[in-house]
Formats: sequence, C-alpha cells, structure tokens
Amino acid sequence: MPRLTARFWVDAYLARLAVFDIPAFVVTHGDDTGGAVLVKLATLDGQAVVFQRSFDLMSGERAWVELTSGAERDVDEAVTRQRSFDPDLWVIEVEDRQGRHLLDQEGLA
Repeated sequence: MPRLTARFWVDAYLARLAVFDIPAFVVTHGDDTGGAVLVKLATLDGQAVVFQRSFDLMSGERAWVELTSGAERDVDEAVTRQRSFDPDLWVIEVEDRQGRHLLDQEGLA
C-alpha cells in the first residue's frame, strides 16, 4: 500500500483542523517525503501534550500515541530533544482550549 508523503498528510491535517476552526500551524517543516510528524496540542492554560504516530503491535495499524504531556515549557523541551536527533521531523502546533486535535478521526492515523 503506497504511503502518503509527509507534506500531503500535514496539508490535509491542517485543512481538516481549519474546517473545525481549530488554529494550527507548522512549527518545524520537516522532510516533504518521509519526515515523521509530531503534533503538539496546547490548551492555552500552560499545559500541552505531544502526539507521535506509531504502529499498534497487536493490530499492525498506525495510531497516534502520547509522547509526553505536562507544563508547556517541559513539552517544548521534549520536542526540542526529538528534533535534535531527527532533522526531518515535522512539528505541528494545535491551539485549542477544548483539547481538540482530531487525530482520532478516520483517515488521520
């Protein structure tokens, strides 16, 4: 099964968030073809969570899992560490007081 490019996925994700009026932007532009993607959800209360795409070992399906959460400053430091050993990494920041990120919707895994 062919994989979508990272750039295509990011553009589609940002468009889906826009439909729901959820602000989001690219913090770090990774490799257009094969870069991994981190999604940071900032709830605008000093807290944040970062999700990374992973494979569910039981089903073999892709799923979004929490990489880290807590104080936004600490989450940003974790993202910086990830970027230090993956220069192709995309980082998308979603800002939503309600905690919506849409990663659980069909087609986004």
